Amino acid sequence: MLSVNHLDIRFGEKYLFKDVSIQVHSGNRIGLIGVNGAGKSTLLKIMGGVAATDDGVVTRSKNFTVGYLPQESNEILTGRTLYEEAETAFNALLKLQEEVEQLNEQLGNCPTDSEDFQQLLKRQGEIQHQLDGSDIYSMRSKIEKVLLGLGFKQEDMTAPVSTFSGGWLMRLKLAKMLLEAPSLLLLDEPTNHLDLESLTWVEEFLKSYKGAMVVVSHDRTFLDKATTSTWEISYGKLTTYKGNYTFYLTDKEERRNVEKAAYDNQQAKIRQTMRFVDRFRAKSTKAKQVQSRLKLIDKMDLIELGDDEMQINFSFPPAPSSGRDMLMVEGLSKSYNSKQVFRDVTMQLQRGDKVAVVGVNGAGKSTLLKILASQIECDSGTIRLGSNVKLTYFGQHQAQELSPQLSALDTMALSGEDLTITRMRSLLGAFLFRGEEVDKKVAVLSGGEKSRLALAKMIATPANLMLLDEPTNHLDMSSQEILQEAMAQYDGTIVVVSHNRYFVDSFANKVLEVKNGRVTLFEGNVTEYLRKMEEIAERAKEHEQSSANTDNTVQENDDSSKLSRKEQKKLEAEKRQKRSQLAGPLLKQVKEAEEQVEQHEEEKDELEALMADPELYTDEKAWSETSKKYEDCKRRLERWYSKWETAQEQIDEIDSKIGL
Repeated sequence: MLSVNHLDIRFGEKYLFKDVSIQVHSGNRIGLIGVNGAGKSTLLKIMGGVAATDDGVVTRSKNFTVGYLPQESNEILTGRTLYEEAETAFNALLKLQEEVEQLNEQLGNCPTDSEDFQQLLKRQGEIQHQLDGSDIYSMRSKIEKVLLGLGFKQEDMTAPVSTFSGGWLMRLKLAKMLLEAPSLLLLDEPTNHLDLESLTWVEEFLKSYKGAMVVVSHDRTFLDKATTSTWEISYGKLTTYKGNYTFYLTDKEERRNVEKAAYDNQQAKIRQTMRFVDRFRAKSTKAKQVQSRLKLIDKMDLIELGDDEMQINFSFPPAPSSGRDMLMVEGLSKSYNSKQVFRDVTMQLQRGDKVAVVGVNGAGKSTLLKILASQIECDSGTIRLGSNVKLTYFGQHQAQELSPQLSALDTMALSGEDLTITRMRSLLGAFLFRGEEVDKKVAVLSGGEKSRLALAKMIATPANLMLLDEPTNHLDMSSQEILQEAMAQYDGTIVVVSHNRYFVDSFANKVLEVKNGRVTLFEGNVTEYLRKMEEIAERAKEHEQSSANTDNTVQENDDSSKLSRKEQKKLEAEKRQKRSQLAGPLLKQVKEAEEQVEQHEEEKDELEALMADPELYTDEKAWSETSKKYEDCKRRLERWYSKWETAQEQIDEIDSKIGL
């Protein structure tokens, strides 16, 4: 168990922590939340012994170990391979193993009837008991399991640590901490450097983790899956909630309603009492009653309503009008030296598309966005913007590229738009830069403040195509939710790289997967995409198992007679008959859907050709009718596509079961 007792930290008149006392017990899964600057990282550092505090504020039970993973690390790990560095997580056990080997050698050279022999034997037994209860004998498999789960490849095992980027080094630090398995994990934004695949793996790993955990994260889905209780830091106070983040939202709202009702009730009683006092204060016959009621008010424990933290509040400017086609990409390829990032990328985005770009780290997501934004050049291929398309780009490191000597207001003035001082202050105010804060230099801003300023600068320019690379980095949960709502209401086209599933799920209607040099566009949000990937993986696994069973059967019967051609034909006929019985209605549905899809695609092509004629736009009524027909056609086409996919998936399952 770890306890924090009466923690007080104050800067001037502002409390960072005011009499905070908390405990962590074995098995606790705690999400630590609060706005940027509330003190989340500081509390983790204090609990992990990284930041100093008064004696007795932090206490631990005997043999209670703590592992702390910071947001970023300047620690340089060199001189070892990836596997060797991960192996250092087992250093204590490896030293015990070495000691056992030395003891065995000493025992071989020591007389069995001597006192030294008995001492050596006793020590050997103690160490061997520790080793038998440890993971030392499955060390290699555990190291490889964790490293591969976090996205490293088998060939990376022998690569020098010095060749990995900062993001991969943070994954390595996380891997070492998971392998060390301390009593308490303190994780500060562990998802920042993880892609969707490794993030999903970490969630599953933590479900079976035996120790306790306190995690700071701005990924709502991760908190919901990995935690079972929530600590909220607000205005120096820490409030506990017995549930994950979704529970916290509901419970906090209920508590606020109860608190507000109690406050309103108390204020009504006070007003009623004061009316009596004001009415009879001058009457000597009522003096005793007046004094009695004033004393009642003095004895009251006055209820104070909690202050709400400030939130950013904005919406994107209306997207300038444009044509239906926004972005056309054909034959796009990019390589760095001998490494092919992606090749022959062809896609088309239309007005209103909101695309989430997914893929493992290093797959080329940021590179693709930079090429689309003309930040870097492609090796081959063409990129065309549609009619009247105005593009803006928010890079992953946009906040770090702000000029440090400029103030927030100066930064907005240089955004490239002719903005009035009032408009600039209004926009900055929406991102929590209020009053004198607009004059703060970029150099003294926190990571979250820089991200908010970079976003404010980007949206100062009206656009109908936005390309954003990790826009939620350093934004707290409430700020993310405001940005998410603004993106859902935005009437232009969005292409966003983000590993934050909850953030993109609320507005994305397409997923662009960058994987193994290929770029594939899927309909639906990220949750639907992940579900589809799981189904594909499951079917592949079943097919592999079925193939293995078939191979075993063939091998077992190889020495006996193989099936004759006549018997094979009979078996295949039986399978086809069984398929017809089980999938008959589904086959009809697929055929009907294919016919309807073909018919509606022809109609869609005809309408698109009609809408490409500039003369159509001169007749408002004709344009309105054609546009309505086109939207109706698209909706019907999507419904038939959905029916076809559903029926085909059921047929595939039947085929898999009967071995076709």
